Amino acid sequence: MFLKKNDKLDALVGQNSEFKGDLTTLGTLRIDGKFVGNIHADWVVLGDSSYVKGDIISRGVVIGGKVDGNVIADESVEIRPKGELFGDLNTKELSVAEGGIFEGRSIVHKDETKVIDFPNKEASK
Repeated sequence: MFLKKNDKLDALVGQNSEFKGDLTTLGTLRIDGKFVGNIHADWVVLGDSSYVKGDIISRGVVIGGKVDGNVIADESVEIRPKGELFGDLNTKELSVAEGGIFEGRSIVHKDETKVIDFPNKEASK
């Protein structure tokens, strides 16, 4: 259900629930119902029956339902087979499973800390 073994759930919008407004949490948020508003969370997990209308800012987002809005994730965005994202996204790592839908613009940054620059031969002389 979560991205890492030690992740714990800090906030939940259940399948038969609807939330309107902005939400900020330092932990993991799982949404299985309807959410209208902006989300700022450490991790966001959207179940297959979820619907979000608004922007998401997070370290990582797993999309199993539908999102109408923009996504900014510091680490990764995963769109699962039933997931749909209609909006722009900005992240370091993007994964779209077969059957997943993404309509929008994407900016996928390379991780600058992993880039190794080798000096050319002329500079070493």
